[in-house]
Amino acid sequence: MNGASREALAAARGRLDALTDSTAVDAAQLADELAAVTALLDREAGVRRALTDPGKAGEAKAQLVQRLIGGQVSGTTADLVSGLARSRWSQSRDLVDAVEELASIADLTAAEKTGTLDDVEDELFRFGRIVSSSTELRAALTDRAAGRPAKTELLHRLLGGRARPVTERLVTRLVTAPRGRSLESGLESLSRLAAERRDRMVAVVTSAVPLSDGQKERLGAALTKLYGRRMHLNLDVDPEVVGGIRVQVGDEVINGSIADRLDEAARRMAS
Repeated sequence: MNGASREALAAARGRLDALTDSTAVDAAQLADELAAVTALLDREAGVRRALTDPGKAGEAKAQLVQRLIGGQVSGTTADLVSGLARSRWSQSRDLVDAVEELASIADLTAAEKTGTLDDVEDELFRFGRIVSSSTELRAALTDRAAGRPAKTELLHRLLGGRARPVTERLVTRLVTAPRGRSLESGLESLSRLAAERRDRMVAVVTSAVPLSDGQKERLGAALTKLYGRRMHLNLDVDPEVVGGIRVQVGDEVINGSIADRLDEAARRMAS
């Protein structure tokens, strides 16, 4: 998002944090209701345009929200969406993206309140690895001919009882309503949002063998010092990494593996 949309989303995230800080607000219910609003706005282009029309007064657009969803969702959700409608948006689709992101953040907040956010982060990462390693599973989850119930049932068989309920809800919403995104990019976005809940960056660490607790602590401390932010480690094991580790933070790769050092030495010899 750019310009007005970015500012509007930042303000909405601030309002969401203030709301979910209250023990009276059910973050999981808020997430479900925001997801329903996302589906409505994604489906109804005319409503999107009306709620983002720069020529209409903000209060008039807020009143439209109340007429559309008031009484169907909690007052908290209706007020939050009304606030979004009062804001200015660069594109009408940005409003839908914003509501969807708030739904995901609300679910992650629910996990944070129950002390399971770290588990959800790890489960999202692991699920992404499973999908990337199985073309058959990816095809089943992205098959446009398969209906929502079939995909929901498949995900429940895969994740039900094996992952946190929040993880299953987030992945199910992504798979059944991808909204033009690839499965991989959607999972990456969810992982980023999960990390942001702790004000941490995500480092994908690949090693030939599992790291010990001491090694993980030292690596986490070193990366935190290097980037100036707390770091969440997503750990992966790849036997082809002969020794050392490979660390990726965003687009940056810190490569300390013996395998890559050997490859570099071979390239130098060849030249």
